[in-house]
Amino acid sequence: MVLRHRPRARPRWRRWNIIAATAVAVASGMIVISVIALLPQGTPSAADGGVSTGSGGSDLAGNAVQFDGPAPNPSASAIPSGTGRFQSPSVGLDVPLGSLDVVDDELEPPGFTSAYWVRNLGVAPTDAGAGTVFVVMHSLRNGGVAPGNALIDVDNGRARVAVGASIVVDDVAYRVTRTDTIDKKEISHEQSIWADTPGRLVVITCLQRPDGSPSTDNMVIEAVRADP
Repeated sequence: MVLRHRPRARPRWRRWNIIAATAVAVASGMIVISVIALLPQGTPSAADGGVSTGSGGSDLAGNAVQFDGPAPNPSASAIPSGTGRFQSPSVGLDVPLGSLDVVDDELEPPGFTSAYWVRNLGVAPTDAGAGTVFVVMHSLRNGGVAPGNALIDVDNGRARVAVGASIVVDDVAYRVTRTDTIDKKEISHEQSIWADTPGRLVVITCLQRPDGSPSTDNMVIEAVRADP
């Protein structure tokens, strides 16, 4: 995911130019395309004849991940772990919590086995009471297994995480208040999503499609901090 955005402690809402980064996971001869993007522009597909770079690492099942086309350059400050765990007990998800910055107007999650909180949007998980914690993660299609896959019900086009379920981010517990499916072309205009509200969590991943075609929607899961 490449996010065109100039970091601010309290950002002014404007139209963001967010470009999708696409990757493929190879598992048992199966091509899996992953897209996590808030607003794609000309998202490539496997038919574009991308070059396999081997730089994408692997998914949660150990399948090799390769970018479809030249590999994007992740933010130098991005780390895949080291800031605790992201846990969604109701769907059995427990993965490392990495972090990254918007750098030079770009945001690029570097891996397919971690969730990432965005350091210069909202607040850090340790400051959860002061604002919104934003977390992004990949999901994969056609058999790939990334953290976002646990959160989405592909066949029914909805979240697997129910309202009232618990999500834990770096030992801070939240209670899910709503889930929403939003077209990738519209999400940057939804100012309610990007509000910096004390004690709030926003998790974003791609909602994959039952027919295995490229994702056109994001799944947005909102939660509030649980009472201590």
